[in-house]
Amino acid sequence: MLHYNAIEIFTNEDARFGNKPVADAVIQYIRDLKIAARCIVTRGIAGCYEGGEVSTGRLEILSFNLPVRIYIVLPAAETEQVLAGLDELVGNGIIALHDLNVISHKATNPFFPRQIMVRDAMTPQPQSVMAESPLSDAARLLLSSIFTGLPVVDRDNRPIGVITQGDLIGKGGLPLRLGLLSEGQDGIEPIMTELDRQRVTDIMTRPAVIIAEDQLLTEAVDIMLAKGLKRLPVVDKSGRLAGMLSRLDIFKTVMREAPDWDAFRAQKIEVKNLRIVGDILRRDTHTVSPETTMDKVIKVIDDNDIQRVAVVDAEGKLLGLISDRDLLHYFKPDQDGLRYLFSKMKQPFRKDTPAKDIEQQLATTRASDVMSTDSITIREGALIEDAIRLMTQKRLKRLPVVDDAGCFKGMISRDSLLRTGFGRADSIIKGKD
Repeated sequence: MLHYNAIEIFTNEDARFGNKPVADAVIQYIRDLKIAARCIVTRGIAGCYEGGEVSTGRLEILSFNLPVRIYIVLPAAETEQVLAGLDELVGNGIIALHDLNVISHKATNPFFPRQIMVRDAMTPQPQSVMAESPLSDAARLLLSSIFTGLPVVDRDNRPIGVITQGDLIGKGGLPLRLGLLSEGQDGIEPIMTELDRQRVTDIMTRPAVIIAEDQLLTEAVDIMLAKGLKRLPVVDKSGRLAGMLSRLDIFKTVMREAPDWDAFRAQKIEVKNLRIVGDILRRDTHTVSPETTMDKVIKVIDDNDIQRVAVVDAEGKLLGLISDRDLLHYFKPDQDGLRYLFSKMKQPFRKDTPAKDIEQQLATTRASDVMSTDSITIREGALIEDAIRLMTQKRLKRLPVVDDAGCFKGMISRDSLLRTGFGRADSIIKGKD
């Protein structure tokens, strides 16, 4: 038997807190507390009040100010916290408290609360670029942004396409990811000069797949998953750009709305639809040993769509990760070596013929020399919400997963997290950035 309380509030339709009906204010208050409480509001068909007023729902008499009953059920441990704010909300009514012996409490994790609109999650007033602008303008805007895509708009600020970092690399000739270019300031201007010769309209993705700001967030996510998109331009009622919705925006919203499910379980509440990191884990991620030479590591990264490789010891324990950023940092003092390094990967840095001594350097440099050892990880038994919180706070696109012994188990990505939120863990495809 679980010790619960029931709080009853007897008020009426005319009662207000600020400009809201009291019932709406109480619902918002309980929801914002993010505790294991349920709130039910019912309206009576007739009643009378202390001042002598009578209300009725009878058709022959105009109904007005009908009685309202608000019923809140919650664990007894949460009662004091809830009562502390109710007295201010209820300026006209009666608040009562009862003990309840609850047999069981079962809840479901909705992941995406269904009432949330796109406007509640989007980034408003995003940067944008015109179709006839030079590619260098788009690249510079993206360099100063946390996002990797920009909406392309016409003269009336209506989205007509999107230009992404992938478009710049795949179709515009950008040699490196923008985040890497920003770390090598000496090489940016020649690249910008080259991009200045092309226009956004030449390489942008069109038409723009858009979403209205007054649509449900679940509808936007469904579109993103179905079309394999990482972001959506958001439009207002006139079709003009109002915002941008990215996966990061969605995850921030999930974390803003989600309660502490671990705390619920500690109160012996059975929570359904909770998933753990192990449910969405990509286990086909490649690994290398600390002794693997860099020429072989580059080939592994090149063949791996996760674009990074885990370095593990003989027991499988994670020692570090190697990504293109780690390669850049290691070879940065040697610009010829850096150019050759990226010429070996799918997106060539330049077409110069490398010197033999650079090949020798790659063949003798070990993974342990280049790897990053401060990688953020998560346990495979952690809740999906914990992974989202960590990836959102640290702005991570991928997260290594380890077991309790620290052995590397695989990776999770933003794509897999989004699919899991819609109950599609059984159909997860290889994750994207």
